[in-house]
Amino acid sequence: QVQLVESGGGLVQAGDSLRLSCATSGRTFNNYVMGWFRQAPGKEREFVARISTGGYTTYYADSVKGRFTISRDNAKNTVYLQMNSLKPEDTAVYYCAAARTTTIRAIWYDYWGQGTQVTVSS
Repeated sequence: QVQLVESGGGLVQAGDSLRLSCATSGRTFNNYVMGWFRQAPGKEREFVARISTGGYTTYYADSVKGRFTISRDNAKNTVYLQMNSLKPEDTAVYYCAAARTTTIRAIWYDYWGQGTQVTVSS
């Protein structure tokens, strides 16, 4: 069992930055691909970014590429999402998730956090 707890969300203005953190429990963090997803009101949950178990490979949704950076610290069992140049359309609840396979499909992620709200005002 892996428990995930996100933090770092908040209300910011367009152009600002935020860094989300996702702390995980358990000794198997290194075995999981970690991903970030988001869900805006009235919309489906969408993939944002993922990072390989060792942290060497990352992949981003086109909508965030060049603005967001995913990273992980396996010694701290934590994954991060650095979000720069935020836009109002980035407003959503952000979730971190853990998967045993390299994927961007939410259905393949086994464990999810409770989410953290990010609101970007124009």
